[in-house]
Amino acid sequence: MNIVFMCIIIPVAVLFTALGIYAWKRTEPMWFWSGSSISADEIADVKAYNRANGIMWLAFSMTFWISILLALFQVKYAGIFMIIAVVGGGICLPIAYTRILDRYQIRK
Repeated sequence: MNIVFMCIIIPVAVLFTALGIYAWKRTEPMWFWSGSSISADEIADVKAYNRANGIMWLAFSMTFWISILLALFQVKYAGIFMIIAVVGGGICLPIAYTRILDRYQIRK
């Protein structure tokens, strides 16, 4: 059970970490929703906006890395933590992104 959990969670953790780094380093504004885009004309400070997006995704990826560490000791607790983290992240990520967008979006 532990090896199956690790084979699933490690690639997911790497994916979200890579997404955070990609968002942080991107020169054009990073999007959040699939299929949506935001132009540089809509953002006051693209670098700070992307850095905030990157931090958001890196913070979310930390829940997966913590779960991996927990799985080394007790996979049941790691699974419970992962369920709570994913549900909480599903609620918190859109809220965090909305706050980031509100902070850096140019007011018309």
